[in-house]
Amino acid sequence: MSTPFSVRIQTRAYELDRQGHLNQAVYLQYAEHARWQFLQAAGLTPDVLGEAGIGPVLLKAGIRFQRELRAGDDVDVGCAVTGGQGRLIELTQHLRTPDGLPVARIEAVIALLDLSTRRLLPDPRTTLRELAKQPDLLGLDPEPGHG
Repeated sequence: MSTPFSVRIQTRAYELDRQGHLNQAVYLQYAEHARWQFLQAAGLTPDVLGEAGIGPVLLKAGIRFQRELRAGDDVDVGCAVTGGQGRLIELTQHLRTPDGLPVARIEAVIALLDLSTRRLLPDPRTTLRELAKQPDLLGLDPEPGHG
């Protein structure tokens, strides 16, 4: 399991719903932003991944909402690898206020897509570790019997 990675985002007025709190779909956008920041912190930029002919894909995401966010609120969006096997990597993303109060929890499953064959890579952990400049930031332990 990786050391928690987090990025701070400030909510914007145009992201609110009619109740005056952050629209539910925007949580997924924040999570996507944090996942890309997580990859880039390890040196896995879109260019690096593109040159390798691969791209991350989100296969599943579930959200548990815990507290509302309003315009101008700051939220820390975390990202940590928490499991998965074979072609799948499981991530947990905690959204918290700057003082640590839980806002939401997102459970996600990602994989790596081979951009030429349009198939999922069989061992995404090894591929990401090999391409990353700082692979330890990812917390991608090899599966038993691999690597």
